[in-house]
Amino acid sequence: MKPQEIEDKSFLIIEEEAGDHGFNEQEWPVVRRMIHTSADFDYIKSVRFSKGAIDRGIQAILQGKNIITDTNMARVGIRKKEVHAFGGQVRCLIADEAVAEKGKKAGTTRALAAVDMAAKEMEGGIYVVGNAPTALLRLIALIREEKANPALIIGFPVGFVNAAESKDELMGLDFPHITNKGRKGGSNIAASIVNALAIMAYQTNNS
Repeated sequence: MKPQEIEDKSFLIIEEEAGDHGFNEQEWPVVRRMIHTSADFDYIKSVRFSKGAIDRGIQAILQGKNIITDTNMARVGIRKKEVHAFGGQVRCLIADEAVAEKGKKAGTTRALAAVDMAAKEMEGGIYVVGNAPTALLRLIALIREEKANPALIIGFPVGFVNAAESKDELMGLDFPHITNKGRKGGSNIAASIVNALAIMAYQTNNS
């Protein structure tokens, strides 16, 4: 089977098994791609969208704003064709020497230091967290201090230490976000959400 045939068949299986999921026509393509990436139907129950989050993400992509990720794994997993079509860039600062030095001096994680370094670059764009709770918590703090202003936060840190708690903190923030309840997440899931938004942006522009 060709790649598109495999994807189409996978989506049909997902539609059949998901049944009456209750998501609207904007939300379901995002959740469906999350399930396609992970084969995990639990996201139907755990995913959370703030009001207007999907529109904010689509508009950021259409306007060619930056997409900043907390890991290179998430960066690599994001479809570049649709993002680049509108002049956007997908960036990850985690491996930058300046970030490593800043983290070392401050005694913090590189993921946290990378958020500080990306504050200006994320203006009006999308910040994608698929691994580090410290990155998400730092981003929330910067937003509260009015030192960072992305259009949308995609928050899917994974693990046992502060992953669920950082997402609960995000859900309590009056700011556009897509996240989920609990420990599950990961760079592949975070990237899949950006990909769903990028496809919708591309379709919107060509409809």
